[in-house]
Amino acid sequence: MKVVILCGGKGTRMGDATKEMPKPLAKIGDKPVLWHIMKIFSSHGFNDFILCLGFKGEMIKEYFEKNKEDWNIEFADTGLESTKSERLNQVKDLIDGENFFLAYGDDVSDVDISRLLKFHEYMGMTVTITGVKLKSQFGVVEMDEENVITEFKEKPILEHWMNGGFMVINKEIFKHLHEGELENEVFAKLAELKKICAYKHKGAWKAMSTLKDNNELNEMWRAGKAFWNTWE
Repeated sequence: MKVVILCGGKGTRMGDATKEMPKPLAKIGDKPVLWHIMKIFSSHGFNDFILCLGFKGEMIKEYFEKNKEDWNIEFADTGLESTKSERLNQVKDLIDGENFFLAYGDDVSDVDISRLLKFHEYMGMTVTITGVKLKSQFGVVEMDEENVITEFKEKPILEHWMNGGFMVINKEIFKHLHEGELENEVFAKLAELKKICAYKHKGAWKAMSTLKDNNELNEMWRAGKAFWNTWE
């Protein structure tokens, strides 16, 4: 079963750190975040990867050609400015079987990939996303009806669920990619058709969107608190 990873974006929110290299190569410890993501899947026995390359994609290809793992990796240049839907559509012919995994090139989690797949098969949907609850970046206050503060909460877990990536997708998706951008239009259309569901993951998840995120992930790694490291 193929694991498709979207790693073609420019990663502009990382600032100067991604001017000379693609964000998926930003390191956690001594390995790129992309390696960590692939290791999550590999630890569940999924070792066939399709990397959708774009910005400085040749550097990603060069890294894995020099640092061999026991993985089968197909490198697909899907363009510099392509949308996620366009990148996915370009690797259609590389995907065999009914289902495949789809992941972003900057998210880590301790989600149980095997259980996620079983849930997808049970639900019979076109798309299953991993639903996660986001942690607030700021502290919040609770107030009573007279605006008197009753409690301070430091960076609480928010109530709403969000798309944490780590998706399982049926090949039926290729009939819908013409709708537009993957999340805002394709997934929205599937929601109208009741063909998309969420595997509620109550464990840990973090996106490496900014340099601050990268620093925090490195701190976790050095402290032995890397929640996504389920293979050791």
